[in-house]
Amino acid sequence: MDQDQILKDIKNFSKDVRKIILRMSFKAGSASAHVGGALSMTDIISVLFKYKMKNLNKDKERDRFILSKGHACLAYYSALHLIGKISNNELDTFEKDNSNLAGHPVKNPELGIDFSNGSLGMGLSLGIGLSISSKKKKENFNVYVVLGDGECNEGSVWEAAMSAPKFKLNNLNVIVDKNNFQQTGKNFDIMNLDNLSNKWKSFGWDVEEIDGHDIVKLKNYFDKKKDSEKPKLLVANTIKGKGFSFTENNNDWHHAIVTEKLYNEAMKEIK
Repeated sequence: MDQDQILKDIKNFSKDVRKIILRMSFKAGSASAHVGGALSMTDIISVLFKYKMKNLNKDKERDRFILSKGHACLAYYSALHLIGKISNNELDTFEKDNSNLAGHPVKNPELGIDFSNGSLGMGLSLGIGLSISSKKKKENFNVYVVLGDGECNEGSVWEAAMSAPKFKLNNLNVIVDKNNFQQTGKNFDIMNLDNLSNKWKSFGWDVEEIDGHDIVKLKNYFDKKKDSEKPKLLVANTIKGKGFSFTENNNDWHHAIVTEKLYNEAMKEIK
């Protein structure tokens, strides 16, 4: 396919994800929603689901996705909807009683959700287990894990970070959504992790750092062929709440209510 068309398709997918995040947040009403962290990873998840991950509608052959920062599930649910896994009607049940779409992902293979996640720091260990399984069973799929930079405060992340290079898991791809915030404030103030790229390199990973909203750079990164036996990690520099003037870099939108007025304003912006 023509490269310009591929990029256009990814950008449209990303725009649609943002619209769906808005809609689901608005429909959730007083239940509220984790808007900021979902919007910061929208371009990342769009490149993965629209372009990079293969065989998503097959079983053993499909690439696997794990959302370790489970509170950002609005972006995950939106992508699953756009590839035909979650219906429109199901989307509107988000955060409602008896819904399959809770505020953090709950395992539901029929909807394309392979793992429950919510307690931070668990997803990378799950990804390591999957990557080892892929190699041992010779099933040849790749594993993609999205972590938050605030989530990297968790000791379990660094225990897992030591393990992946030891087992030479070059089928493991981790993306750190580095939006510089966590629930209660700026990462710099709460637990300054300093240079994330250097830290992951020191643990034996193949590391790159780029703008996490630049579709061209994201695509080019995932297009690279690497012969290294190291697991791969991308530090994606993002903006929390990316896409709408009232949410960008505003940590009040970590978890908040989208009113009808704000919803209408945001829809005008995105159009």
